Amino acid sequence: MEKGIESIFKAHLEPKEVYKGGKNIPSTARKIYKLSSNENPIGASPKAVEAAKTALSQIDIYPDQTDIRLREALVKDFNSELDIDQFITANSGSEVIDMLLRAFVSEGDEVIFSNPCFLPYAVFSRWYGAKQIDVPLLEPNYDLDVEGILQAINEKTKVIFLTNPNNPTGTYIPKAKLESFLARVPKNILIVFDEVYRHFADAEDYITALPYVKQGYSILGLNSFSKTYGLAGLRIGYGYTTKTIANYLRLIHKPFLMPLPSLEAAIGALNDENFIEETVKTVKEGRRYLADSFIELGIRFWPSQANFFIIEPPLPEMEFTNNLMEHGVMVRPVTQFGAPGKVRITIGNQEANEALITAMKKIMP
Repeated sequence: MEKGIESIFKAHLEPKEVYKGGKNIPSTARKIYKLSSNENPIGASPKAVEAAKTALSQIDIYPDQTDIRLREALVKDFNSELDIDQFITANSGSEVIDMLLRAFVSEGDEVIFSNPCFLPYAVFSRWYGAKQIDVPLLEPNYDLDVEGILQAINEKTKVIFLTNPNNPTGTYIPKAKLESFLARVPKNILIVFDEVYRHFADAEDYITALPYVKQGYSILGLNSFSKTYGLAGLRIGYGYTTKTIANYLRLIHKPFLMPLPSLEAAIGALNDENFIEETVKTVKEGRRYLADSFIELGIRFWPSQANFFIIEPPLPEMEFTNNLMEHGVMVRPVTQFGAPGKVRITIGNQEANEALITAMKKIMP
């Protein structure tokens, strides 16, 4: 009896919830403030834009076969603390996640993450047949459950996702807690340390993956050009890790992977120190303004080390979101991220932040 094409489908790719990005600004005559996708509040790096425009005159030819020029720029950006062979790049931080899961995870393996968190950790690992182990952050402060993760580790554990600062909560992992955790994790498990919001963190005990990569831990610092550099539309990301892990990941790195405009824009953005400083300054000023405003309005929120806040809205999350949209402000409910009833609000420029607070005052019950 002839079988249909479904007979060759992979069993673990059965229909399930997929990752849905934030909505784009709808076509409308009125001004909309998009505070739903954690994009840069002041736009894109001028040096990156100029580099991308120049590259457009060459899009009839193939781009660089490898990413070596971008990795050279990253070495410089990291003050030569890492070697060129310790970087891996891709079309977005999300694709770096996909690449490392493709390289390390097989059907039946286990991947650990902690909700609320970035949904692709679970969605992408499912593509490769991995079992998702959720060790939730500890409420009410969304602290990392170190003991819970350690207890969840077994011989099938291949990857552990840590996010610092965390999306969507804006919380972070203090240095002492991180070091205690790293000392107790088996060396044959890859720790993916998602630090795409690292530029905005200013807590005294905040730390990136850099010192632990230099010490030889099995850890990968995941980064993106979508936030600080304002290149979300060009989809560029990178990771840094030990030479052993990076060289292994390069075995599945496609040739001509990065479009020329994206490659040139990323290199240009790394050289635009003024834009980076202005972005960080705008976010930190906006973070203080919104925190003070939330307190004034009696809105429950969590202190943030990122370019967004998570709040407990005064109305049901969808009603709150839709009502704000009626006043020209887009925000994002984060039930899908594992935080039911909460809403994530990106920090914008001062005009956008004031528009948000004005709108919230109008819809407060």
